[in-house]
Amino acid sequence: MELCRKFTRTGAPSVTIKQSGALSAALALAGCASGALSSAPPSAQPTSTPAESPIKHVVFVIQENRSFNNLFVGYPDATTQNYGLDTGGHRVPLAPRNLGTSWDINHSSTAFFTECDGRGKLPGTDCRMDGWNREEFYGRVPKNAAYSYVRRKQIEPYWQMARDYVLADRTFSSNLDGSFVSHQYAVAAYASHAVDFPLLQWGCPGGRTDTLPTLTSRRALGPPIPACFDNPTIASEADTAGVSWRFYADALNTYGGPWSAYQADREIYRSPDWQTNVINPETRFLEDVAKGRLAAITWITPTLDDSDHPGLATTTQGPAWVASVVNAVGASRFWNSTAIFVMWDDWGGFFDPVPPVHEDYDGLGFRVPLLMISPYAKRRSVTHVQYETASVLRFIEDNFGLAPLAASDARAADPAADPAAFDYRQAPRTFEKISGSRPAAFWHERQHDASAIQFPFAERGGD
Repeated sequence: MELCRKFTRTGAPSVTIKQSGALSAALALAGCASGALSSAPPSAQPTSTPAESPIKHVVFVIQENRSFNNLFVGYPDATTQNYGLDTGGHRVPLAPRNLGTSWDINHSSTAFFTECDGRGKLPGTDCRMDGWNREEFYGRVPKNAAYSYVRRKQIEPYWQMARDYVLADRTFSSNLDGSFVSHQYAVAAYASHAVDFPLLQWGCPGGRTDTLPTLTSRRALGPPIPACFDNPTIASEADTAGVSWRFYADALNTYGGPWSAYQADREIYRSPDWQTNVINPETRFLEDVAKGRLAAITWITPTLDDSDHPGLATTTQGPAWVASVVNAVGASRFWNSTAIFVMWDDWGGFFDPVPPVHEDYDGLGFRVPLLMISPYAKRRSVTHVQYETASVLRFIEDNFGLAPLAASDARAADPAADPAAFDYRQAPRTFEKISGSRPAAFWHERQHDASAIQFPFAERGGD
């Protein structure tokens, strides 16, 4: 049963939200340069009061399964490290690996606890951050595969976005496990204590027998529940407030179908919204923006081929896909009123040197990249404020006057209040095209027949 408790946001009246799990004090480490990770004071928190928001459109682009260190090792002013430790205390130099791999790494709750190698009273706390040598892998893997990074030339669009706009190097997943739960945090800031992956489909279409475990307040596995939730979502709040929204994803039972988050939210899945506001394929976004259609709130998830998910050697088009989405907005009449957030849903099992902050039973998870792109975003800025998945929801809520949904978005920092991220007082910046994008026709041609699906090893139900 969910409890209804009050939480107070700084500078705002008390708000009542649905939540489960206790909030604890947040401890963080500030950033340092690449190489050895040193201890530092607690990370900065937003201190500015944003001017009246010019933002009328928020686009939340979700990518897949990469740690911050895996994509941005060596980025100037960001906290990264070019080696890791194993459980024997030995240094393991990070090796370059291709973005597309034929192998995958476990990124379940078990993997989180293994890699953290914690010394705290709760599993996954006071992390030694040395357990990646004990990871489970799927497929034929090179030695120390988790201790790796992607060569910059393969992900140059991401580095250009970071250079031109804002890179947040203190961003963690709101949850400690993989994609299914993370995508619920991206729409509802909560997943009913669910953990890991459903047995069958990733949502209400699977029926009552499509279940997954729960996570207790002591971080032990609890009884299973159906993968179909009755939690409030940003979409349901937006409907009530008259704020438009769209969720662009691949169709169910296709390459990117599992990442269509609203299939697991009963109210949306069984309402007309499922037919009108959940749009597939996800490439329709490019067409809609070109024709002058952009909702106030937009989510975009990739197909498997266009994601950064390990496990399929051909998945190297993720950077080009994200560049195409950003360029579509940048070339449109919506640019001057839009904020784009690009976030990776979980760490994918890859090494990261920064210990996750313990907030509650389910988080925080390991560090993931977050890019903030807007005509009001700072240029060449690395912000060290602690963010999480639900920070994008916090930005949406504060921008459009929506109530918080759960504990994670209530506690999350709002990027609009971060002087290293946004400045609403500045004149809107002229958009500069991101390199590496592809025309809309290219993406339409990449749509796959459902019969060809081979979803990554580590996210098949039950793993």
